[in-house]
Amino acid sequence: MTNNQFGQTESGNMYQPQSAMMNHGGHEVLDMHETLSETVAMLNHAVLLRPHVQDPELLDILDRQYNFSLDEYNITVESFRTGRDPSHPTGSYQMKLNHDFIYGLEPSQPKKPMSNASELNDEMISGYLLGGHKQLASCKVTTALETTNPVVRRVLADSVPNCIEMAYELSLYQNKHKYYQVPQLDGKDMQELLNAFAPAPNSRLQ
Repeated sequence: MTNNQFGQTESGNMYQPQSAMMNHGGHEVLDMHETLSETVAMLNHAVLLRPHVQDPELLDILDRQYNFSLDEYNITVESFRTGRDPSHPTGSYQMKLNHDFIYGLEPSQPKKPMSNASELNDEMISGYLLGGHKQLASCKVTTALETTNPVVRRVLADSVPNCIEMAYELSLYQNKHKYYQVPQLDGKDMQELLNAFAPAPNSRLQ
């Protein structure tokens, strides 16, 4: 069996990678670069914002989320570079806040862009951190869907719930301090939408 100039055997089969570290597709590598760059940016953002945090509760959230995300970044880089299982599995982020949202709107000042850096406050900082997790969750999902290496795909997929949990913790913090208010539909509209779908019968296609 001979080889041609395009790296194929005469039977048409492409060469197989010789090591796990080369077991990556082109889309995967490019998307992983974007995901890791987004992660670095989020971590750097947290470092830059930390000195400006006023509320000890928000500072605790920032520190716990940073430390967890840094470890997750390291094992993602490790699995990406080697193509093998990282030195330890992806953890599961545990928030401290309860899950009780306050619903309804209260009068508040309209939002507008800052005109001076001295206006930076905990409301803005928590919003920036929340936005970073939401963006990274979307980026990781997209990358996982393009990933061929089974280890990297699993590390990414396992880390998405952590992004969601950290974003949820920050949204709860914002809601608690009335930075993020949650409107609700009126009772009639709510019931109409809640009952808009019904369970399907447990029948299977033949």
